[in-house]
Amino acid sequence: MPTTATEQTDEHTRRKGRPRVSETAAPSLVDILNLVRTEKANTRQAIERHSELGRAVVADRLGTLGELGLIDESELGTATGGRAPRLVRFAADRGRILVATLDQTAFGVGIADLAGSLLMEHHEAAELTQPVSALAERLITLFRWILERQADPQLYGISISVPGAVPDGGGALFQRSTPGILPGWESFPLVETLIATFNAPVWLRSSVETMTMGEFHAGAGRNTMLFVKVGKRIGAGLANDGALFRGAQGAVGLIGSVPVTVGDRTGTLEAMAGSDHIAQAGKVAAEHGASPILAEQMRRAGDITALDVAQAAQMGDAAAIDILAQSGRLIGQVVATLANMLNPALIVLSGSIAQTNDILLAAAREAIYGACHPLVSRDMQIIRSQMGSSSGLVGAAIIATEGLFAPAMLRDWIMAGRPQAHSLFQQVKDEIARRNTMVGDTMRPPDV
Repeated sequence: MPTTATEQTDEHTRRKGRPRVSETAAPSLVDILNLVRTEKANTRQAIERHSELGRAVVADRLGTLGELGLIDESELGTATGGRAPRLVRFAADRGRILVATLDQTAFGVGIADLAGSLLMEHHEAAELTQPVSALAERLITLFRWILERQADPQLYGISISVPGAVPDGGGALFQRSTPGILPGWESFPLVETLIATFNAPVWLRSSVETMTMGEFHAGAGRNTMLFVKVGKRIGAGLANDGALFRGAQGAVGLIGSVPVTVGDRTGTLEAMAGSDHIAQAGKVAAEHGASPILAEQMRRAGDITALDVAQAAQMGDAAAIDILAQSGRLIGQVVATLANMLNPALIVLSGSIAQTNDILLAAAREAIYGACHPLVSRDMQIIRSQMGSSSGLVGAAIIATEGLFAPAMLRDWIMAGRPQAHSLFQQVKDEIARRNTMVGDTMRPPDV
């Protein structure tokens, strides 16, 4: 068979040394890197078996990935009757991902490696009611502070957890602009400012989604996991085999809007069982003398919080126990409906009330098991979160790594070794630069 021009060129470059891999090699590079990254294969023989690529092709691609700094083959495995195989490891330290959680009353920031492992985190009080420009300025200051503490950090991405649902069409590789997640956010280009300041792609996900991913990958998650966050807002997330289910517009799990009924009163689950309701019910119990413990707390502090009610319940206060038990039952009734449809192996309850109080958790468990089909409840576990405040940061990191190394994203930057080379990211940067030029200072990143 006659030799093609491409084959002649490849043969010529091989005589001179390692060839410059053509664009046609990108798909096999993507496949091999993800086999190594997800630990489905850690030797050349295993890669050949899983990828169904020949030995020469695998050797060539691994050589390229090694030159790009994305894999490491310096470690030897255990010999099984012959020479010890050389292990192929993903070079997670090649880059860093900045992560942040923006909650109603708290601010968390951190940095992770390319495997999604959290290397550093910092938490502080914050109010999301302040202007977005002030939040952005503080976020950038903290991100720079973290980067200064890293030795030669190569930033690959930024991932942020936000309180509301992040709508998209499901096909976006990363965030191209700032959605109107909260009132006032549409007036400030947070995503565009971060891209212009740090030259890295940005991902935004809801706090429930990031906490779901953090719990699944670093907590007790397994198989199909239903995650429920209980707070001022009540939401749910679903992870299946490590993948987050987002729905058509990224609005999965808005269970706080489900109507529930107690006696002759009907309202949303958030209004009837969320932390605001728990605090208000505790205040009523204190004012009417139904709870001596809460009455004393009211006298000293002038107000009642949901955590005050939880602490009173733990001390045996009957009124506080009733308040939390009722919230737990309502939450359990709604979650049971989801469980009967989704058949999860695990249900995780999170939020300060669920994690610090056994009464709400016990009431929710009783309602869920009582309303579930026997086939659904037979092997299903219901537990509290194992991750606490770190789950959102870990989950944000995982979302960024999954985004960075998704085949559709990776194919366009793997040849350069850095996601900043992706053609779409370059287009987004150019669009932001043009808008900055047109509108002047209004789009300029804060000088911090």
